Amino acid sequence: MKLYTIDTGFFKLDGGAMFGVVPKSLWQRTNPSDGDNLCTWAMRCLLIEDGNRLILIDNGIGYKQDQNFLKHYHLHGDATLEKSLATHGFGKDDITDVFLTHLHFDHCGGSVAWNRDRSGFEMAFRNATYWSNARHWQWATEPNRREKASFLKENIIPIQESGQLKFIEQEGTWLPNIDIMFVNGHTDAQMIPKIRYKGRTIAFVADLLPSVGHFPIPYVMGYDTRPLLTLEEKEGFLKEAAANNYVLFFEHDPVNECCSVSETEKGVRSMDTFRLSEL
Repeated sequence: MKLYTIDTGFFKLDGGAMFGVVPKSLWQRTNPSDGDNLCTWAMRCLLIEDGNRLILIDNGIGYKQDQNFLKHYHLHGDATLEKSLATHGFGKDDITDVFLTHLHFDHCGGSVAWNRDRSGFEMAFRNATYWSNARHWQWATEPNRREKASFLKENIIPIQESGQLKFIEQEGTWLPNIDIMFVNGHTDAQMIPKIRYKGRTIAFVADLLPSVGHFPIPYVMGYDTRPLLTLEEKEGFLKEAAANNYVLFFEHDPVNECCSVSETEKGVRSMDTFRLSEL
């Protein structure tokens, strides 16, 4: 098995929304904002090469949204999904599996693309099986009013219509060396993959833990639908991570790609940060 970091660029979100009830005077120490109170966030994906399978975890915002949408989220940076794949000698047609932690637009927008004449949509990964789960799929296709703006039909419905969609039925072992944990505080049935690699467990923490700045338990996003549940899920996961020497892989941290963790007098905290390639 080999793991590769796949960078797809950066975007911006309101700092207050990303840290919920935590005062700006505290969160800006780790995540400084611009004059409009916007913080920069990565859209960092993970590629798993395992035998004949090439598994991509999440895929960023994509390119099919209109300019007003893209301008609103201030997409920037030189990295693209295609460039990042090519760096490791791959193209989109090589992907066999697209694993979607959840269906918010910044995690799954790259799943679907315009067709050549922009008359309709096609799968960006035409040879891949797309993986979600039935509970989250229903949650996303029948969205509540709070999350409706994050679940864009054009990112989701074409996957099912293509016939390339499959569901993971339950948490636990999905593939050899890959276990799945379900968490429900951010959105219903978000999936967190835990990958056994080089004698360590790599946890792709998605929106359970957006950045190193989110380690303190009360630092919960305003976007989370059940923030009190997030508190419990995050605390339990971090204790598990510290007890088992996990490596955390961050999807959204703009600077830090990975870290190890340890129990401290303040709770579980990041110890050292490093790139995945350094593991």
